[in-house]
Formats: sequence, C-alpha cells, structure tokens
Amino acid sequence: MSPADVEAPQVERLAVGFARLLRGAGLDVPVEASLTFARALAAVGLDRRDNVYWAGRTTLVRSPEAVLTYDRCFDLLWSTRGATQSEATPYVEWSSQENPPVDVPPVDIPPVEVPPAEDADADGAQDSVSWQWSPYEVLRTRDFASWSDEELADAHRLMAGLRLRGPLRQSRRRRPTRRDRGHPDLRRTVRRSLRTGGEPIDRAFSKPALRPRRIVALCDVSGSMEPYTRALFAFLHAAVVGNGPVEVFAMGTRLTRLTRELSTRDPEAAMVAATRQVPDWSGGTRLADGLRTFNDVWGTRGMARGGVVVILSDGWDRGEPEALAAEMARLARVAHRVIWVNPWKATAEYVPVARGMAAALPYADEFVSGHSLAALEELIAAIAR
Repeated sequence: MSPADVEAPQVERLAVGFARLLRGAGLDVPVEASLTFARALAAVGLDRRDNVYWAGRTTLVRSPEAVLTYDRCFDLLWSTRGATQSEATPYVEWSSQENPPVDVPPVDIPPVEVPPAEDADADGAQDSVSWQWSPYEVLRTRDFASWSDEELADAHRLMAGLRLRGPLRQSRRRRPTRRDRGHPDLRRTVRRSLRTGGEPIDRAFSKPALRPRRIVALCDVSGSMEPYTRALFAFLHAAVVGNGPVEVFAMGTRLTRLTRELSTRDPEAAMVAATRQVPDWSGGTRLADGLRTFNDVWGTRGMARGGVVVILSDGWDRGEPEALAAEMARLARVAHRVIWVNPWKATAEYVPVARGMAAALPYADEFVSGHSLAALEELIAAIAR
C-alpha cells in the first residue's frame, strides 16, 4: 500500500490504538505526539514494517529508556496485523478497540475479563468487557516502603519521565534583544556600522541570558532510610542523566560524591557503581559532619552558591543538634533555597521531634515528604519555584 493509498481513518485508528497501547505499557505519549505519528504514517504508508517502526519511534519515544518497551509494543502491533487484519485493511479492527487487551512483558498489563451477567441472551451471546491499568498510575500514590522488589527494579523506567529543572537565574552572558527590552550593545553596534560607513544607524541591544540554577542533592543512606533509598536514588539517577546541572552526594557517617557514578545511562550499572563507592551504605548517620564537609570542600566555594540544595533524610543524627544547626545556617546563607525531604512526613502521626530534624528545620525553606511518585512530583514543583 503506497502512501497515497492510505486512507485517513485507517491511519488515525492505528495512531490512536498504538498510542493507547504505549500508554498502557507505562510510556508518556502526549496527544501531540500521536498526531505527529499519524502524519508520519500518512507519508510513509503501512505496507513496510521498517517504515511504520521508525515513524513511531521518532515521534512517540521520548527517552532512551523507553526504546525497549516501545520495541515490545511494536512487535505486538505488527504480529496482531497478521493475525486479525487483511492486507487491504491493516489494523482497522484492532486499532478501533477502546482498550486493546494485551500483555507486554516485562511490563505487566494483564487484561481483566468481567464475567457476563447471569441473564445472558438466550442464544448464548455474551458481552465481555476488558480494560488495562497503567503501572505508573497504580504506583503513583503508594509509599515507596510498600513497593515489591520487582516494582523497585522497575522504578527507573517509571521515573524516566520526571524532569528535574532548577529555577532560572540571570547569567553573565548576554543575548540579543529588542531595543525596548535591553541595553545598548556597543560591540555589535560598531560592527553593524561598518556596513554604513561608520554611521551607527542600526543599533543593537542585549539583555542577560537565563540559565537554570544548579541543583545539589544530599541523600541520607543510613539504615533508617533504607526503605526509601533505592527509589530515591532511581529518581536522582533520572535527574542526573536528564542533562540538567545536578550534583548528588551520599551522606552516612561520611560524605561521598556520586555524580560521576550516576551519570551513566544504564540504571543498574549506575546503582552498582554508587553502592560500591559508598562504604557506609545502610550504616549510621552523621548529618552535621556530612554538611560540614560539604560546606568546607564544595558548598561555600561555589557548588551551593546560588543553587537549590535538596537534603533527603529522616533527620535521625548521631551528632549534636547544635552542630547540625550551625552547618545548616552556613548552607542557608549561600544557597538560593534549601529543601528538606523527609519520607516519614507523610504519616499522619509524624511530628519533627527528632533532635536533628528539629535543629535543621528552621533553616529549610520548604519541608516535603518525597515518599511516593506523587510526592516527588510535588518536590519537582517546589524545586522549580
């Protein structure tokens, strides 16, 4: 079937059906991407597998981590064509279903069959309803501590769509702008005047460029944080590989910088490298000592200056609260904002009475939970403010 022979309804049904399949597998597929996919199919046709595959991959896949899930869904799409469609009308019946019941391993999307009513038709005809659930929506509000090992292993894929960006700040670099919004740009004005015999007829203007503030994450890896550490590091890995200015440190009995270890695209390799680098993983906590090391070596020298510092800890500290308060005060003086993330804040009976938490909280600009995917979305919004 050549592109000219492709009917618009067939293309639209295929685009909508395949987009629903990808969303059921947990991928983020905006409506605009589905429309672009439909236009691409109308241009390349539906007869060649490679054409349809690359039309979808270039328009529907938004991150490298989503390629494997996309490939499995596409294999299911193409095999369904041969089983249910003729060559003249590919995918029409399949793609017109409200929610095609599929199972895409290893993403669990089992179809759920609803038993027919007892008063079925006399001729034996029965109506069955099937639907699917999205793993992201199911896990979105669940506490990380209740996730199974399989769900934690899949946390990197679920968090790949989260985009962590700091608020914008003025840079020392300048960029061209209109006259009523900037200041005279002498260098560009003189350069333009060479075209007019030295007369500055065409004047140029500029204004400061904007750049995102650096984000520094200090994550507690002590034993009391163990139910949340793996999920939080999956979130931090997604933030580091998202090409934003993000620095990550692990805090236990000492401070360990992990930005390089988390910068690899392979999430499993990143977690293995991070755990090898931290000798005190799931040990004790010395928050005051860790913050002192950060302030002395990295923070006050520029890494935290003007940035957003995110401390992910339950506040349990073996040191003196006065020392922790002093280091938090130093940090708050140089950082743009300090955000404290405590997963135990989500419990209804929680009160920040731990000595470390009580000493640090007055110097935090915001106090959030970060115990679930929904709470991490709130943390992203708090960082961007």
